[in-house]
Amino acid sequence: MLQLQQARQTKPGWSLEERDPKFINSLMPLLEIVYNLYFRVETSGWENIPEGKILVVGSHNGGLASPDTSMMMYDWIRRFGTERPIYGLMHPKVWEVFPPIAKLAMKGGAVIAHPKMAYAAFRAGASVLVYPGGAEDVFRPHKMRDKIYFAERRGFIKLALRENVPIVPAISWGAHDTLIVLTDLYKNMQQLHEMGLPWLFGVDPLVFPVYLGLPWGLALGPWPNIPLPMSIHTRVCPPIIFDRYGKAAASDRLYVDECYEIVRSKMQQELDNLILKVTGDR
Repeated sequence: MLQLQQARQTKPGWSLEERDPKFINSLMPLLEIVYNLYFRVETSGWENIPEGKILVVGSHNGGLASPDTSMMMYDWIRRFGTERPIYGLMHPKVWEVFPPIAKLAMKGGAVIAHPKMAYAAFRAGASVLVYPGGAEDVFRPHKMRDKIYFAERRGFIKLALRENVPIVPAISWGAHDTLIVLTDLYKNMQQLHEMGLPWLFGVDPLVFPVYLGLPWGLALGPWPNIPLPMSIHTRVCPPIIFDRYGKAAASDRLYVDECYEIVRSKMQQELDNLILKVTGDR
């Protein structure tokens, strides 16, 4: 086991030490311009962040660029500085397909989306940011832009229960208009793969979106994109604290399902309220 852990730590994404506060601070002036002038972000609810370790759970939008993620991180740093670290769990396939992007993300605090790295971050006194829906969420069709979508993944619930940390939901609206996902052809491409067509780069992408956006115009597949300059609205919601915590609670499937539905439904209600506020103000 020790050898396995040592091997993992030598690979990108398996260490907390790659986070670079100086690099993060150097990006803040640029992010400020993008925040205020390009995306014109309006945010609320940051008073809901409690002291101590938390698990921030989000639903993200806008393809691989995921601009609401970087804007949330900018808001975190300008309020708490780099002295209150937060690590973001990033899908392992990013390291496989886009190593340069992954390397930069690591300097900003990204680690492999694996329970061991989340546990390591919590035990180091840091908070953790997770987007349970992953690629299926960030590339969900435009008609689903107003829906919280976790792709039925419940690992984040087990993580919160085992580590006895509150879940703080982070929602956003508007970033899904920075590219327009028309549909997902993954099932069709999966059938072709089973017939002998190899995956590009030898990596199963989990999604195969058809979308309109920059710089490609019409794009097929989960390619990097340049987000359109759409206004983004974000909100940090009140912490969710469950009745029971610990290993026994995390191993109780029915209880995990119950907690999952609590988080999903509360985040959906918060998103609905945010949309009503934004559209009502127009």
